[in-house]
Amino acid sequence: MPRYSIDGIKLQIPGHCLTDKLDQQLRDEVYEWKEVNGLKRHLKVGDRVLELGGGAGYIALQAARIVTPGNVATIEANAEMVQTIGTNLALNGAEEVRLLHGAVVPDDFVGDSVEFDIKPAFWSSALADGERKGAARRTSVPAHKLRDVLDAFQPDLVIMDVEGAEKDLARQNWPDMVKMVIMEIHPQIYPPSAIRDIFDGMSAADFAYMPWGSRGNLVVFQRLPDDPDTQT
Repeated sequence: MPRYSIDGIKLQIPGHCLTDKLDQQLRDEVYEWKEVNGLKRHLKVGDRVLELGGGAGYIALQAARIVTPGNVATIEANAEMVQTIGTNLALNGAEEVRLLHGAVVPDDFVGDSVEFDIKPAFWSSALADGERKGAARRTSVPAHKLRDVLDAFQPDLVIMDVEGAEKDLARQNWPDMVKMVIMEIHPQIYPPSAIRDIFDGMSAADFAYMPWGSRGNLVVFQRLPDDPDTQT
């Protein structure tokens, strides 16, 4: 099984879950660098973190360094990657990170499971949308409504890389406990109108675009403070 070390974090990832491009990013230690920069810019000791789309566990491990493992929860839909995350948490002494299998869905979703396409590169797997394409393998995974997981984990900061599902999650009624959302958007998947809808949805939930930590398709949203002169 391929092994990597990025910023002092040890990762093991099944070879069949990798493509050459993903393997190279891991070896070059540039994997998820924008997300890590956003976390390091905004995450504070004592914060509680919820990650949607756990991947290989790297972001959860970076967060655990700052806020301790017990203050981090991560959710991943691909059952094999859930096992991989568990392995990587153990490799790095972060077993207290809470790990949940499933996909996060909008609050009006009906049903206990949702269809999910597992693709050759684990980072591109996503909720099923239309006909199954290419080498993707379609399966059913547990569905967790956004409000339910927010109520369960009570995060201050949510970070998500959910391969297009963010366009629906951004339109939800985010509770006041969440002070910041770090979101990877996917303009290659949906039209510019969907990007507008993401920003409109987060604005309606009382979040503003935060340029510090945002870069390219990695967007930071900060809840507007009661005091308009307060800044992060």
